[in-house]
Amino acid sequence: MQNTNQVAAFEQQYPLVAQRGIDQSTWAALQNSVFPGARDESILMAVDYCISRNLDILLKPVHLVPMSVKDAATGSSKWRDVVMPGIGLYRIQADRSGTYAGADEPEFGPSMTSTLDGNDYQFPEWCKYTVHKLIGDRIVSFSAKEYWLENYATAGRDATAPNAMWKKRPYAQLAKCAEAQALRKAWPDIGQAPTAEEMEGKEFVPTEKDITPQQQTIKHYPASDFDTNFTKWANVIQSGKKSSQQLITMIESKGVLSEAQKQALHNCHITDAQEVA
Repeated sequence: MQNTNQVAAFEQQYPLVAQRGIDQSTWAALQNSVFPGARDESILMAVDYCISRNLDILLKPVHLVPMSVKDAATGSSKWRDVVMPGIGLYRIQADRSGTYAGADEPEFGPSMTSTLDGNDYQFPEWCKYTVHKLIGDRIVSFSAKEYWLENYATAGRDATAPNAMWKKRPYAQLAKCAEAQALRKAWPDIGQAPTAEEMEGKEFVPTEKDITPQQQTIKHYPASDFDTNFTKWANVIQSGKKSSQQLITMIESKGVLSEAQKQALHNCHITDAQEVA
């Protein structure tokens, strides 16, 4: 049991942690067991994610995944932690829906052997995972079939051999990928983001897109071209083949006209003599 002085010292050292109702022992568990090696601000980001969704963070329903993100303003990249759902979160959400009716044991395809980076590796060709959902008074099945070669993570950017996890657990890793896909199909509101298990060992480098409106350079119609073509355009307007506005619209597909140029075209109306004729 912590004494008052210990609590006060902890709250002074970690005010943002204390504000979230986390005590010293829980914070120590998060730092050392749940998210070992993660930065404090990253752990707090995961805490906020779980608080907002009423999740017990000590069950680790989410993971902190380091990603390289490009800064649109500077063009440089930097690493930062991103909260990514785990397969456990998908299971929790399916259970909370009140319509989860269980799942079958994963089915695996025939064992295959491929030579990758000069070594032979054995793995299941595919895995099929089926979950069941109660819809009204019926139980409906949703299945997902995932192939090992389409899902496994390589040992490096230029490698074709599987990384340590996919080498050690070729069946279990593929089963998690198939389960995540099946859960997404049955409960679309779970979300479409890949789980941390699906991204295990894979390079995932999203680029932030700058959505700030860019100031566009206005292309004006050349004054010399306007002067050269003006007589021809005036004849077109006066002949009644095109109105001044139709002609302006056509010209501005190539460049913006000034107000004075537009007015000059508007003034090229049909003469009284032509109207009488």
